[in-house]
Amino acid sequence: MQAVILAAGEGKRVRPLTWSRPKAMIPVANRPIIAYTIDALVKNGIRDIIVVVGYRKEQVTRFLNQLDLPIEVVVQEKQLGTAHALQQAESRISGDFLLLPGDNYIDAQSVAKIKDVKNAILIKEHPSPSNFGVVTIQDGLVDSIVEKPDYAPSFLVSTGIYSLNKDFFRYVRGDKITDAISCMIKAGISINAVTADDWQNAIYPWDLLMMNQRLLKHLPAAREGTSSRHATIHGPVHIGTGTTIGPNTVISGPVIIGSDCMIGPNCCIQPNTSIGSRVSIEPLSLIGNAIVMDDSTISSHSRIVDSVIGERCTLADHTSTETAGGILEIEGTPTRSEFGAILGDNVKSGSFARFRNCIIGNNVTLEGNRDVCSRIIPDSSLVI
Repeated sequence: MQAVILAAGEGKRVRPLTWSRPKAMIPVANRPIIAYTIDALVKNGIRDIIVVVGYRKEQVTRFLNQLDLPIEVVVQEKQLGTAHALQQAESRISGDFLLLPGDNYIDAQSVAKIKDVKNAILIKEHPSPSNFGVVTIQDGLVDSIVEKPDYAPSFLVSTGIYSLNKDFFRYVRGDKITDAISCMIKAGISINAVTADDWQNAIYPWDLLMMNQRLLKHLPAAREGTSSRHATIHGPVHIGTGTTIGPNTVISGPVIIGSDCMIGPNCCIQPNTSIGSRVSIEPLSLIGNAIVMDDSTISSHSRIVDSVIGERCTLADHTSTETAGGILEIEGTPTRSEFGAILGDNVKSGSFARFRNCIIGNNVTLEGNRDVCSRIIPDSSLVI
């Protein structure tokens, strides 16, 4: 069986993290999201995989070329919707195939449930259905599917994962997969509804923290770096090669730490934390329920919780994030949120900076001793 993974989109609602990478390449538990999709396919014996790339395609292609799999790459030159992206792979599809988004997590068990069902959608309940294709079901079959309705008639949504055959392309009219599915239903073709076991999608950047928690649950413990005999490490903790853990540092899993990091001394790394490679966490700092990407530095006496820190960020001493609720405008829509901070790449902050329910764009420099609780556009300097 073949599989087509759509990884051409940007993920505008996850900005600023997608200004410099496609959504499928955002690292969660220190691996790009698309890696988990590929894992789920391989565990089901599916190795004939086509990936449609587009936005910042070189990053996805570079990652795929490192894998020990014969993955075929197809380019969508302009991002004109999911149906258009799939059409770029039409000539490579020979029969039955699975269609999957490259920027969602799906478990292998869910793929196993749908892969042998003809004309099927993998569905799951979601508390915010209007962000997805909303599905209604009758007698186990899809009765209707409506893309991102203002009023959702159901909490059941499409995960974007479909089992299809090549006849599907006869029903493509517009730029959405869901429109083609609606055409099939109107033509009298039965579309089976299959319930997913586990599926995660980060609609907004703070949703990555929940996805990170999920993916760290079954983290295998491994300690390849060097830990002081005075450090305390318990629970599932993965420490990469070349990483050093200083004395009196306490790490409580699940936690993953990449390679060539310097942690501590006297630091506290709390559960559900992913720290990338070449990261420095200086003494007397606390990190918890957070994603810290590669090459970032968190200086001494800092407290970073419920936050996503992009690549190459430098946070001065006594930087803190505080979890708070608020309303943020995402793609023109007021959206409820609750988290500490989302920092894009190359963010720099001065000493005693305090972040609360804020999104900071790439390449922003902030003065110290400031409270930040709003959205700051990329490339801003010395915000007062």
